[in-house]
Amino acid sequence: MKYTQLGRTGLKVSRLVLGTMNFGPQTDEADSHTIMDAALDSGINYFDTANVYGWGENKGRTESIIGNWFAQGGDRRDRTVLATKLYGNMGAEGDAWPNHDKLSALNIRRSVEASLKRLQTDYIDVYQFHHVDRSTPFEEIWQAVDVLVQQGKILYVGSSNFPGYKIAQANEIAARRHGTIGLVSEQCLYNLAERRAEMEVVPAAREYGLGVIPWSPLHGGLLGGVIKKEVEGGRRASGRSADALANTAVRTQIQAYEDLLEKHGLEPGEAALAWLLTRPGVTGPIVGPRTAEQLESALRAVELELSEEVLEGLDEIFPGPGPSPEAFAW
Repeated sequence: MKYTQLGRTGLKVSRLVLGTMNFGPQTDEADSHTIMDAALDSGINYFDTANVYGWGENKGRTESIIGNWFAQGGDRRDRTVLATKLYGNMGAEGDAWPNHDKLSALNIRRSVEASLKRLQTDYIDVYQFHHVDRSTPFEEIWQAVDVLVQQGKILYVGSSNFPGYKIAQANEIAARRHGTIGLVSEQCLYNLAERRAEMEVVPAAREYGLGVIPWSPLHGGLLGGVIKKEVEGGRRASGRSADALANTAVRTQIQAYEDLLEKHGLEPGEAALAWLLTRPGVTGPIVGPRTAEQLESALRAVELELSEEVLEGLDEIFPGPGPSPEAFAW
């Protein structure tokens, strides 16, 4: 495994981030523990989750699965850089009681305590805001964070799904508060098929020293060889991939992508991850394996070197938006 600093911090994290969103809904607890053990054994030390994972009536279930894994001992917690998130309402579906969601100081305090209990740990390495809260000023947010840092309950703070201007606003306000480091990472939707983050989000993250953590690196499976799987195994795409492939232009683009990689003897999913690892500012993509086999495939991407010919071909198939403001101004 390869490691890098998380943004401008001294924290060393793996170039792959283990996403746990499938733990509970798709993967049972025993298999989830097996995957986490395999990830740690392979050198992945950065695990990402969120308080809402488990979804619906099972919100918090994923954090509990991780907490039970930590409870097995064996230095699991000490070897893991743990990241979780808050924002969404943790009540039952449709039960949005006031102050039980978003980023008020009250909900930040409440959410940290609940996550610590489920995770069976006394601190969170990277506590992340899952979405922007347009109603809560960053002065209030940072005041709540300061208290939690002083209490030793969180070490760093990150964002997720923030636009570039909110990253700037958050860290400018943090800079005016002595001793507040501000955001150190940003999780954003970023992959070959969805490169809009390159216009504003990635440049803002790089300017303010945030590590970029791409989520959905295979774009819901669309970049994982979906057409090849249809042809070879009769396994048809489903969900977001099926909807996308129903568009003739998208299907033609994905076919060109798979043809390029087949020409060079590369697996699509591994190449998509390897491409993200070449992007400036990217710390590491989040991989969310449902099985140990999927984890093994993701691990191969870390050692995969893409040639200039492949990189140029990928840019031709999936051109980025270009820098801001030139991308839309002239």
